[in-house]
Formats: sequence, structure tokens, C-alpha cells
Amino acid sequence: MSTPPETDAYAPERETTEGTVYTVTGGDWDTITDGEHDERIVINMGPQHPSTHGVLRLVLELEGETVTQARSVIGYLHTGIEKNCEYRTWTQGVTFVTRADYLAPLFNEAAYVKGVEKLLGVEVPERAQIIRVMLMEVNRIGSHLVCLATGGMELGALTGMTAGFREREEVLHLLEYLTGLRMNHAYFRPGGLAQDLPVDWKEKIDEFLAVFHSRLGDYDRLLTGQPIWKQRLQGVGYLPIDGCLALGATGPILRSAGLAWDQRKVEPYWGYDQYDFEVPTETGADCYSRYLVRLHEIHESLKIIKQAAERLEPGPVMVEDRKIAWPAQLSIGSDGMGNTLEHVRKIMGQSMESLIHHFKLVTEGFHVPAGQVYTCVESPRGELGVHLVSDGGTRPVRVHMREPSFVNLQTMPAMSEGGMVADVIAAVASIDPVMGGVDR
Repeated sequence: MSTPPETDAYAPERETTEGTVYTVTGGDWDTITDGEHDERIVINMGPQHPSTHGVLRLVLELEGETVTQARSVIGYLHTGIEKNCEYRTWTQGVTFVTRADYLAPLFNEAAYVKGVEKLLGVEVPERAQIIRVMLMEVNRIGSHLVCLATGGMELGALTGMTAGFREREEVLHLLEYLTGLRMNHAYFRPGGLAQDLPVDWKEKIDEFLAVFHSRLGDYDRLLTGQPIWKQRLQGVGYLPIDGCLALGATGPILRSAGLAWDQRKVEPYWGYDQYDFEVPTETGADCYSRYLVRLHEIHESLKIIKQAAERLEPGPVMVEDRKIAWPAQLSIGSDGMGNTLEHVRKIMGQSMESLIHHFKLVTEGFHVPAGQVYTCVESPRGELGVHLVSDGGTRPVRVHMREPSFVNLQTMPAMSEGGMVADVIAAVASIDPVMGGVDR
């Protein structure tokens, strides 16, 4: 009598008409839960849980309602953005990086083009710099509103959620009108901008500022002084300044612990040192302090937008170097691709050399001097940096993003362990991780 073959408990096999099929189960989960732990419970929070700001899995070890160990499991939203950039021209890379942190696409673009321009040794026109600053601050407001709205939703303040998304729609409407797209704009290009603003941009900005000045007070009445909101956030997710520095946390997390570290102030770029604004800080180092910092930053962003709009003067929005400037002379059509009849007539009516140059610039791209560079901007979540490596060709050799969501996410165990399982929700919400940026 023959003995049956041994089977792997974690990879049982079965025979089909197409051959042997193996079903592999989660060995890591079984490793975590094996052994004698009478009082310990290990649970999954996610990866579908609505409280995780994207596709994030948290593995929590509990003793009763107390979290004794917390682990984050990432990678569910990986899109290969950084690797894909190696197979595209320097200009096309903007279209990829803008999709990383999908709540702050203009900041991804800003850090990337800032690096490309540093390698090229070019400085963009002043009008383009001011427009970049203005649009980034509009984007910052929209990102913070999503944080406040989703945080309210997760803690049961549904009116805060509906109000936050209502205001965020104002942000997306304005960005769509000014850049052509609600999200993933690809509006910042190496050397400047994809196109200039519409002729009536000032009216739209003024309307936007008026709406926000009339509505921001609602958040103080609805959330800031609300006793239940304060009880759910105060003293929860505590992370003091030494913990922030040890874990590399930046942005509102660091500023909520009392350190006024902001790239716009400590390493000004694109004229930020010429704007009058403050860096809000709190000393509570908890979820409530992070909420207050973000709310105050919205007010400061409105001040910057107003100043930028007043400073904006007519001028070019792309460098004059024809070897780099693309698509500076495109006439953007209804499809957004710049292939209007007027543009075709202009190109075809010029010299053959001009047509060949345009074709090579679009298909092959421009050469970037060999070297490597790291540049960063202050995104809504902290220091967003990009490391670029060039070998002198028309494509990057390496693109790597220092994503604040990824770095800040490692503060989650420090904020959560020792607290209640319900407070993990508040802690993750206060970190405000965007999983598109974490996984890239």
C-alpha cells in the first residue's frame, strides 16, 4: 500500500486539465499568529478599511482593546512610476510623477521639474514661478480639506466630511479651469508651464478667495471647539519632537510638535521668501494639534494666493531656449493635445528645419547634462524630494522620490502602540498618508 504524498499546508495542490494548480496562502499571517498567546489577538485592519486613506493594511496585536504592536503592510497600490520615468523623455516624466501623491499632483510636478531645471542650469521666467506658487497653494488647500473631511468621516463627524468635500470641489473647479484638468495636471514642465493662464484668471481667483473667506469659519464652529471632536483627538497619537526627528517625520506632524520647519522658509524657492506668511505650529504633538496646524495652513495659503495674484505681471511662461521649450508654442486644442489647425499651419508654414526640430523635440526630447541632483518642495504632507540621475541623454537614468507619506507612515506604530484600537483610526487620519505616494 503506497503512502499519500506529503502536502504543503500553505500551498495545497490540485490537478486540473491544464496541469497542477497550487493555491498559496498567507504564510506571514500564520507565522504571526502561531505559538501560545492566550491573551493576544492579532487582527487585520484593511486593506479595504475606509479609515486607511487608500489601500493600506495594518496588522494590529491587541490585548483587550489596547494595541500592543502595530505593523503597516504596503505595496497594494504600486504603479512603478519611478521606473517608468526611465523609459520616457524628461518632459514626459511629469505625466508619471504627477500621479504619485494624487491629492497633491502639482507638488510632485514641482519637485521633479525643479530637479530637471537644476540639471539644465536654467531659471524659469518670473511669471511662471509666480503661477507655480499660486497653483501649489491652491492645491495645498485642497489636500488639507481632504484630510479634514476624511478624518471627520472616520471619527463620525459626517457633517465635517460633507463640508470638506464641498470646499474641495471649489479647489478642483478652479484648478480645472486654470490648468485644464481637475487632477494629474502635467501643467508644470521643465522650463516653465504647459500654457499660460486663461484671460479671466484673476476673476476666478478672486471668487475663490471670497468663497473660502466666507466658509472657513464654519470649521471652527463645526469642529475646532466641538467637545466630542476635541475629546477624540486631544492626547491621542502623541509624538513629541524627538520622536518626529528620529523617524524623519516632516510637515504638519513635525510642526504640531513645535518645530517650525517648512521648506518654503528654510530653503526658499521660486520667490517664496518674498511672500508674507507664517508657519503655523502647535505644541500638543497630538492628533488635535495636527488638525489645527492644517486648518491654520489653509488661512496662510489664502494669503499667499492673494499676494501672488497681485504680483503677477504679463510675460513668458517658458524659457526662451528653443532646445528646451516644449510645448511653449503649442496652441492647446479642445482635446488638450495641442494639435489645432492653427498650430499645424504655423509649423508647416515655417522652414523644414523648424518642423524637423519640433518633431525631434517632441519624440526624442532634449538632452540634459550628466549629473545627479536632489531637489525638494514643501508638500501638504512634508518634504517631498526628487533624486534625479542623468547620463547626458534624453531620458533619466534614475528617478526616485522622497515621499513624505512613505516616511511619515512609520510614525504610526509610535502613535498607536499603547493606545486603544479606536485611536489607531485617529492616528492614521492625522498622519494623512496617501498610498499613491507611499507605493509609487
